[in-house]
Amino acid sequence: MNIKLDENMPTALAEMLLSEGYNVSTVSEENLSGASDALLLEKATEENRLLITFDVDFGNIRTFPFGSHAGIVVFRLRDQRWAVLKEPAKRLVTSGLLERLQRGLAVVDENRVRLRFKGPKK
Repeated sequence: MNIKLDENMPTALAEMLLSEGYNVSTVSEENLSGASDALLLEKATEENRLLITFDVDFGNIRTFPFGSHAGIVVFRLRDQRWAVLKEPAKRLVTSGLLERLQRGLAVVDENRVRLRFKGPKK
């Protein structure tokens, strides 16, 4: 699975994901720091990469509708330090949810992971 980490994500997360066999690129490595949210998601989508971020704006399904991207994970934590992120990130990786997230949205906090996908039309 291909993953792109936003500039606000710690290097330790990239290292953890790489050790689990994920193909990881970062916004910083690609000189996209400071780029607009739309451009970041466009680049991730072109590369078929899931975007992982702390930026809660990516959780807006009106701005970034299901199916318009490869998938988004938004970490909503009280603190963005690795010491706080580590356990929720491990839980996400070991649960197998990343593989199920294709074109959907996951919102991860200290206690749970919420997955959202486009539902059937009524």
